[in-house]
Amino acid sequence: MNKVYVGDRTIDGIVVTVDGKPLDEHTGSKCYTRNGFEWSYEGPEPSQLAYAILVDHLGDTAQAERLEPSFMRSVVANFQNEWEMTSADIDRVLERSA
Repeated sequence: MNKVYVGDRTIDGIVVTVDGKPLDEHTGSKCYTRNGFEWSYEGPEPSQLAYAILVDHLGDTAQAERLEPSFMRSVVANFQNEWEMTSADIDRVLERSA
């Protein structure tokens, strides 16, 4: 199944969804920050977003934690104000960094 992850900066703040539903922050399994998601730079909030996307995509918290630093630096830190990424896009990124 090809999920679609979308991020947007709105007047009400940051919104990140997967297939139209809010993306779980997964702070219960790994907490980089309690300040929510952020992107376009390297830091704890982009790390939380990278981790949450990877957990949702992979279904494996240990693997997500291992892959988070490079995924955050190569992908999340480079997102524009609005972004969209599919499961296939994530697979391509992970294959390149393997």
